[in-house]
Amino acid sequence: MFNPKPAKKPQNTVAAPPPLEAAMNANMAEIKKRVGGSSDIVFRSYSNPSSDSPSLAFIYVDGLVNAELVTQTVIQPLTDNKDLEGKRHEPDKAFALIKEQILPAGGVHDCKTVESLLGMLFEGNTIILIDGHNIALAASTTGWETRSINEPTSQGVIRGPKEGFTENLRTGTSMLRRRLKSPDLRIEEYKIGRRTRTGIALVYLEGVASEQVLAEVRRRLDAIDTDGILESNYIEELIQDGGLTPFPTLQNTERPDSLAGGILEGQVGIIIDGTPFALLAPSTFFSFFQSSEDYYQRYDISSFLRLIRFTAFFVSLLLPALYIAITTFHQEMVPTTLLVSLAAQREGVPFPALIEALMMEVTFDVLREAGVRMPRAIGPAISIVGALVLGQAAVQAGLVSAAMVIVVSFTAISNFVIPSLAIANSIRLIRFLLMLIAGTVGLFGIMSFMMVLLIHMASLQSFGVPYLSPMAPMKLSYLKDIFIRVPLWNMSTRPSLYGSQADRRQSQLPDKSQKSKDSSDQQGGDRS
Repeated sequence: MFNPKPAKKPQNTVAAPPPLEAAMNANMAEIKKRVGGSSDIVFRSYSNPSSDSPSLAFIYVDGLVNAELVTQTVIQPLTDNKDLEGKRHEPDKAFALIKEQILPAGGVHDCKTVESLLGMLFEGNTIILIDGHNIALAASTTGWETRSINEPTSQGVIRGPKEGFTENLRTGTSMLRRRLKSPDLRIEEYKIGRRTRTGIALVYLEGVASEQVLAEVRRRLDAIDTDGILESNYIEELIQDGGLTPFPTLQNTERPDSLAGGILEGQVGIIIDGTPFALLAPSTFFSFFQSSEDYYQRYDISSFLRLIRFTAFFVSLLLPALYIAITTFHQEMVPTTLLVSLAAQREGVPFPALIEALMMEVTFDVLREAGVRMPRAIGPAISIVGALVLGQAAVQAGLVSAAMVIVVSFTAISNFVIPSLAIANSIRLIRFLLMLIAGTVGLFGIMSFMMVLLIHMASLQSFGVPYLSPMAPMKLSYLKDIFIRVPLWNMSTRPSLYGSQADRRQSQLPDKSQKSKDSSDQQGGDRS
C-alpha cells in the first residue's frame, strides 16, 4: 500500500561504544581529545584536599547554557554541600546523593558512554564527572538565545491568532500543548542526523490518528540516515511519497493553529528543531487550498474565498498557455473585434507569442527573486518600480504587446492568491511546460497534457491516502469542506480521509427551526 522510501541503513554492524572510565582524569582527557580543544567548551575541576569529598569535574558549552543557572543549580550546591564529606572512597553513594538529593536542576540524566555524554553536552546540559564512578550526570541548564514569538511572515491572516512557531523545538511543542490541552496528545522525539543531531517531534492525537499512518511515519523517520538536518524540507524530501513529481505531498505550516487543526482532523504533525516550519502528513491536493482563516469567519464568506482560490489556480496554470494557443493556432475562437485589437498590438512585435510570454514570465520571476533577496527597506520598492518601468518600456519599445503584459500580470497575481507556497511554486514550473506545449501543438496539446497531469495526480499517494481524495475515489459525504465550507454545526463527523479512528468530533445540534421556536415561546412568556 505504501511506496518504498529512502534507502535502508547500511547493514554492517557497528561496535558498541566503550563505557566511561572510573578515573575522572581519564574521562576528561578523552573528552578533550574528542572535542579538539574547542574554545567554547569549559572544563572546571573541583577538589578539596582539606575535606574527604570526592573530586568533581564540570563540563559545559559556553553559549548553550545559562551561566547563572550553572553556577546556582550545579556548581555551588555540589561544592558547598557538607553531605558529600566522607564520600571520597564511596563514589557510588556520592553519585546517588548528588543525583537524587543535591541537584535541584529540572532534568538529570545518566551518561554511560562518551558518545552519550557528548550528545547531552551539545544539547546545552552541564556534565558532572565524579572521580571513581564510571557514570556521568547531565544536568539540564539550557539557556541559549532564541527568537521571540512573532506573527508568521509566510501565512498571514486578518482574523485569527497572530503568533507563529519559532526555531526552538520545545517552544513549538508548548504552543501546541496550549491549544490541545488533552492527555491524548502524544509527542515522540527523535534525534536525526549523525552530525547535527537535530531534534524531531512527532505529534498526534491518540485514538484519532490512524495507527497505520503512524507506523509508516515512524518507519520512514527511522530509515533516515544522513549527516545533518537543517530545515524541515530535509525531512520532507526524505519521507514524502511520489518520487519525481512537482506536487508536494506534505504540508508545511508556520502557524500553531493550523497544525492543531490538522491534528484534530487525524493528521500527524512533525516539528523540527531549528526551523519555524512544521509538517503535516498525510496531505491531499485539496488541503493546500484550505486556510486556517476559513474557520475564523462565516461559512458563506469562506466558501466564496475558497472558490476564488480554485479559480486563481486554474488561471495561474492555464491563462498564458491558452493565450499562446489561441493567438497562434486558433484565432477563429476569438471575437473579430478583439482579434483585430490583438493583431494591431502585435503588429510591431518581432517575436512569436511563445517567446514573448517566456520573456515576460522569466522577467517577472527575476524581479520577484530580486525583491526577496534585496534588503527589506528597498526590496518591495525595487520590485514594484522595476515591474512597472520594464513593462511600460517593453510595450513602448515594441518588444511585447500590452495584452501579454496584462496576461502575465494577472497570472502572477493569481499565483499569490493560493495560500500554500509549495503548491504555488509547483504551478510555476508546470506553467512553463504548458506554455511550450501550447506554442507547438495548441489546444490539443494543452488538453492532452492536462489529462496526463490528472492521471499522474490520481496515481499519487500521501502515506497511503489517495492524493485526489475525496474526488478520486469519489466520496460525496466528505465534500463538505473541499470546494466550499458548510456551517460548523453541519460538520459533526470527522472526515476519515486520513484514516482517523474517531469519526465524531461534536454532538449534533438540535433542529434550527425548533431551536428558534423554543426561543420565541420563551421570549413571549417573559413578556407576558
